[in-house]
Parts: sequence; structure tokens; C-alpha cells
Amino acid sequence: MDKSRAQAPYRFFATLLGVAFLLALLAAPAMAAPKSNLWPRWTAHDPASTVIVDHGDWTRILQAYTRPSDDGVVRFDYAGLAAAEKPALDRYIARLAAVPVSGLNRGEQLAYWINLYNALTVQVVLDAYPVSSILRIDISPGLFAIGPWGKKLVLVEGEDLSLDDIEHRILRPIWRDPRIHYAVNCASIGCPNLIDRAYTAAQVDGLLEANAIAYVNHPRGVALRGGALTVSSIYDWFQEDFGGSETGVLAHLREYARPELLRDLRLMFEIDNYDYDWSLNEPGS
Repeated sequence: MDKSRAQAPYRFFATLLGVAFLLALLAAPAMAAPKSNLWPRWTAHDPASTVIVDHGDWTRILQAYTRPSDDGVVRFDYAGLAAAEKPALDRYIARLAAVPVSGLNRGEQLAYWINLYNALTVQVVLDAYPVSSILRIDISPGLFAIGPWGKKLVLVEGEDLSLDDIEHRILRPIWRDPRIHYAVNCASIGCPNLIDRAYTAAQVDGLLEANAIAYVNHPRGVALRGGALTVSSIYDWFQEDFGGSETGVLAHLREYARPELLRDLRLMFEIDNYDYDWSLNEPGS
């Protein structure tokens, strides 16, 4: 037999392995998340500050373009905002960027960073719209990076910041509150809802609590099918924030589960599956 013909199946198999490896690398950023890694520069704050940041423009945009639906998933009308008021969003973000955030108290800072993150996410989607998923907005630096999260998007106090910086280097390590995952929105069906109002220092704790209850008790958060427990991939990607183990995740879910779900979760001691829908959270999806 011709030697090259004999080796053909092995070359074909090696090619398949190479393609599979490349696809795995490309998919990895969507299947994992950065660790919480404090950026000390942003720990500065003024407990005595009485400055209140005005987020009224963001609330107006959210109330005009969020679309509640019967399935419990809030959509966002990107097309409508793009056609009518994108400059208003851009101005709001520019105004936030000019705020001396290090001089605010902790409550104002928490609301500030959540609102900035969510407004930037909407802005990123609008800049690429129409798009079927935020994963397709490939503006992050790095050969294998996907999505927009690593791209520097805004200048605050002389520092260029990305969405990853805001979430993983500021919000998560400073506040150490797993409920933050129910507030920062990634423009996807699988994500907790983008609510119809801005976060404020006075309301942020209550909103985080309400968001946690809403998500845990929605099938995106927790679903029992045929005795198998499927939960959002958020609890896999950020397990370190939910107790560091499946046991910790289950304890967190029980804390926010309503009575019917709680009865079922008390009988569950492991998670069978993780799931997440990256489809854009727009009407019709």
C-alpha cells in the first residue's frame, strides 16, 4: 500500500483534533470568567460624602426601552433606542465618566459602577447593532478573546476601563456580594433582567435582593426537569462568589427560593447541568 495513503486516516484524525482544540480555545472565554482581582486604586472612597449622582437620564431610557414579557424575561428595544435617542445614552455615559467617583461614599459608588456597566453594555450593543449575540461583538484584545468585555471603553479619573475591569476588578472584589451578578447585565436572554430603573444608593440593596429572588425563581436561574437540577451557568462561572462549591451554590439558591422551589431544593444535593442562553435580549428573541 502507498505510504501516503496509509497515513491519510491519521492525518485526517490529527486535523480533527487540531480543529477541536482551536474551537475549544475560541469557546473558552464564553465558558469561563475572570477571577475577582482587586484593583486597589478604586478602593478610595469618602464615607462622609453626601454627594448624590443623578441617574435620572438612565432611568428615563430604561423606562422607555425595556420590554417586560409574559415569559418573565425583560427585553430591551435596542432598535428603538438606536433610532431615537442614542446621543442621550452617550451623553449620560460621558457625564458619569466625569464624576470624581473616588470621592463618593460606598453606596453611591456601588450604584455608579452598576449603572455605568449596564449603560456601557447597551452602548456596545448599539454600536454593533444589528447583532444576534453579544458574543459576536469581537472587540476585546487578544487572539482568542471574544465579546466586548476586555475592550477599554471609558476613561474615569484618568484610567481606561473595560467592562471586565468594572465587574471583576472593582465591583466583585470591593463589595464581595454575590447579588452583584443579578445587577450587571450582559445583554443576553440567560442574564438576569435589565430592570426599568437606575440603581441609586438608597435603593440598591433592595433592588439587589429583589433581583436575586426573581432570577433564582425563574427557569433561567433554576430548573428541575425529571428530577435533574439545571442551574444558570452564572453559578458555575462565578462559583467562587457563591460559596466556592456546589454546596455553597445550593445554599445560596435555597436562601432566595420561594416555598415551592425551596421544597424541591432541600432534596437536591448536587447540580446536574448548567445552562445559559447567549441570544440578544431584544424583543422577538
